[in-house]
Amino acid sequence: MEPSRRNEVEGTAAPGSAKIYRGGTHRCRRPADTLARVLPLAAQMGITRLANVTGLDSIGIPVYMASRPLSRSVAVSQGKGLTAEEAKVSAFMEAAETYHAENITAPIKMASLNELGERHAVIDVSGLPYSALGAFHSERRILWIEGERLGTGRDASLWVPLELVSTDFTLPQPPGSFAFPANTNGLASGNSLEEAQLHALCELIERDALSLWRLGGDAVRAASKLDPATVESSAAQSLLARYRDAGLNVGLWDVTADTGVPVFCCAVAEPSDTAVEAELGAGCHPDREVALLRALTEAAQSRTTRIAGSRDDYVPESYDSAAKLARNRTAQLWLSDPPRRSFADTPNLAGQTIDEDLGAVLARLAALGMDQVVSVDLSKPEVGIPVARVVVSGLEGAYQGEGSDYRPGNRARARGLTLPTWRPEV
Repeated sequence: MEPSRRNEVEGTAAPGSAKIYRGGTHRCRRPADTLARVLPLAAQMGITRLANVTGLDSIGIPVYMASRPLSRSVAVSQGKGLTAEEAKVSAFMEAAETYHAENITAPIKMASLNELGERHAVIDVSGLPYSALGAFHSERRILWIEGERLGTGRDASLWVPLELVSTDFTLPQPPGSFAFPANTNGLASGNSLEEAQLHALCELIERDALSLWRLGGDAVRAASKLDPATVESSAAQSLLARYRDAGLNVGLWDVTADTGVPVFCCAVAEPSDTAVEAELGAGCHPDREVALLRALTEAAQSRTTRIAGSRDDYVPESYDSAAKLARNRTAQLWLSDPPRRSFADTPNLAGQTIDEDLGAVLARLAALGMDQVVSVDLSKPEVGIPVARVVVSGLEGAYQGEGSDYRPGNRARARGLTLPTWRPEV
């Protein structure tokens, strides 16, 4: 790929995408520099407001929201971080990447799998996440888009279902829709295309690990409870102290799957059933400290988002008092498990550059036979923000409890995991 396509934000990336910034995340540009570059682009993408909503909660972990009223998916995006600048960048870039995935201008094709396979290399659809709402078969005509195959020289490009790339959820949907889940899993932006690809991959691996963990049941959950006293990270301990000072109960779990890429889950709950309901946060990154920090900050973001009531995809039933009580009771059950794991048990794959991190993650997936990792470059030259949607054949889809558009995939079925008889989920 030409250098001009690899680093589209002018002046962003050092050679090899060196990690210029190491805070709550690793980036090849400092948050202040990223903000200075992207804020003037807000109107072009319909972003009308960046709001600091940290003060809606009592924790003090920075949370921002970005408003995009003419969105074709959700009109509000969230961001979190160790600092206000990190949170602001996080919210803005989430809104930006969704804009790009709503407004795809790359060529697409309408064809059945059998038709397309006669002319082009196509991703192995047997390893893709399927929607619980529809059906897919080889003669069903759907829309496809071409992407770059990462980590291997074979089949430089592969075609993937557009439904796993686009976030234009307006109705009516194109013919052949509802075969795959409509979500943003694997969508990311960055200061370079490699940075976006890495963070998109981490999100996919996070959802894979969380799905297997949640479906694994009580024994799996109990065995993965992390002892916070073993966490040798001053930043993580500072976040834990913020939760404690706010009078909240917090629990951590190492949910890293066989990919070996660190994934953590964080649950936060009030001691009383009458206050804000329990929320989860999760994080994945080659650096285990960053993965844990993401889980801790996302839990705060989830609480603030619930308090603000600003998300389009929060159905009214989720605010029902009985459902809220049930989630709180479930969270308290989770939090009552004694810790059994040490932070040192979690693998650490972090390299010195973004490229090294991306290579390490791709190698882990390839070792499990998942070598069809496809990146669709959604970047727009007129905007200049690198955006990628990554699709991996083999990873488990996102199971998030009752109501998830999820059907157990190959990895869940191979472990004998099935959807549980419903009980309240956090």
